[in-house]
Amino acid sequence: MLQEFRSLAAYFKKYRIRYTAGFAVLIIVDAAQIVIPQWIKRAVDIIARGNYALSTVVAYSLAMVATMVVIAGGRFLWRYSIYGASRRIEAEIREKLFGHLLELDYSFYQKNKMGDLMARSTNDLGAVRMSIGFGLVALVDGTAMAISILVIIFIQDWRTASVAVLPLPLITFFILLFGRTVGKRFGRVQASYASMSNVAEETFSGINVVKSFVKEHWFIQKFAAMNEDYKAANMTLARVFGLFFPATAFLSGLTVVIVLFAGGRRVIEGNLSPGSLVALLAYFQMLIWPVLGAGFTVNMLQRGAVSLGRINQVLRTEPAIKTRCPRNRASETGGMIEYRGLAFAYQQPMGTPGGPGKKPFELSGISFTVRPGEWLGIMGKTGSGKSTLIKFLIRLVDPPPGTVFVDGLDVRDWDLAELRRQFGMALQDSCLFSDSVKGNIAYYADCASGSGFHGIRAGAQEASAIIELAALDRDLSMLRDGIDTVVGERGLTLSGGQKQRVAIARAALIDPAILVLDDSLSAVDMETERRILSGLYKYRKGKTTVIISHRAGAFLYVDKIAAFEDGRLIEYGTKEELLALDGYYARIVKIEGAS
Repeated sequence: MLQEFRSLAAYFKKYRIRYTAGFAVLIIVDAAQIVIPQWIKRAVDIIARGNYALSTVVAYSLAMVATMVVIAGGRFLWRYSIYGASRRIEAEIREKLFGHLLELDYSFYQKNKMGDLMARSTNDLGAVRMSIGFGLVALVDGTAMAISILVIIFIQDWRTASVAVLPLPLITFFILLFGRTVGKRFGRVQASYASMSNVAEETFSGINVVKSFVKEHWFIQKFAAMNEDYKAANMTLARVFGLFFPATAFLSGLTVVIVLFAGGRRVIEGNLSPGSLVALLAYFQMLIWPVLGAGFTVNMLQRGAVSLGRINQVLRTEPAIKTRCPRNRASETGGMIEYRGLAFAYQQPMGTPGGPGKKPFELSGISFTVRPGEWLGIMGKTGSGKSTLIKFLIRLVDPPPGTVFVDGLDVRDWDLAELRRQFGMALQDSCLFSDSVKGNIAYYADCASGSGFHGIRAGAQEASAIIELAALDRDLSMLRDGIDTVVGERGLTLSGGQKQRVAIARAALIDPAILVLDDSLSAVDMETERRILSGLYKYRKGKTTVIISHRAGAFLYVDKIAAFEDGRLIEYGTKEELLALDGYYARIVKIEGAS
């Protein structure tokens, strides 16, 4: 398990000067601590003889004060160096983890829950920091102190020391036993914490649903059960600590009793000076920390290894979708989309009803072309494959080779970032960020240019036109701070229609080569829908636009319509051609006309 720390080699190399300097100062502090009992020994021996000058005792006292000043200053320096390095490594790993999570594909987030990923980014990273900070300090400090003290006490009086160290092998046994049990129990603690985080994240992200169905009590009970499991896992770990530390403290204290008995007897016999006995007692008291520190070391390193393993599990996950061998696109006209004999099936994961390899949904024989500047309408029943077609275009899902093309080039051969820059997407889930309306509209353009997040880059006139195009102008006047109103997490404070229109404005602002509206007019009324479509048509006439909708009214300005059913393209052509077919599109038009 400790082999996980090999992944930190590059960070240790980067901060080797800080660690080296910190541990050097730590050794100096340990040496200074070991010197103090020697000052005490000399002072006690002088006083015990009864023939001494006060100035001599004062001199030893001042020497001890000077030594303590060195210890205090040294402790600040090694803490600043070592703990500072561990904090910096923690920050870099967190940044690396965040960046890697952004690179991972759509399927990764279908398999992993947000609460668990958050736990790895916070709780687990904290445990790693403790292990490479306090854990390493306890290891080096404890080892240096233990070896130095044992050497000194055996040199000073090997007879007393050889008897007093008899409990140490038993302490070593406890440490080894402790190390084997902590790792497993801490792994359960972290897994339980992740489960509890998942419940909290799901509850608060769906707080409107929770309140609408009056399910607060049910979620409280669910969270309480997870919290109880987390408590039980921690209590199991606490019982291990409850046994280990009192046992080691008792055995360490037993050494002091042995020193008093064996060393006191040698003092009475005149074979050991009183100062030497006091020094031995001080050294054995100091030896308690390295012994207990060994427990802390095992604890911290085991926790860190478990947590680092969980983090490395994510970092070692390779993105299933990434740039392969980017080539220049065959066409420079911009905005052409082609599907050539597309056949695709989602594979059912292991453990689901029906077993692996089943095909609960598939696309078959999809072929059509959207020429530059054309408007395409896509319609079909829920689950017919409409949104999957769009995911192929920007490679949220990878299509089979040679089946999906943008501007004459297979989407798998595009540079991934460059491919996605061709599109402006307003998807079914109108995800907004916890920022102002202005920031949410402008973020796509700002992030694409690297110019920031909060200010609309376009001129005031163009920004105003985009807001009017998305029919947001009337809504802004009703918001408390207008366009600067903060919308809350995931746009919680806006209605469904308002969120969709902000998403449309966000996608339209960058004026992409291809604009895709994936059922993003479903929550607006027909009058507003017509106003948005009319504004978009004026704004994007001659530029490729794809509109996905269940309503025929959303296809007011489209050139072609593609209708899907059960993963198959059942109709494709102009509105007039499809009406003449009297098929799916014509049936929807009749239903809407009748209503």
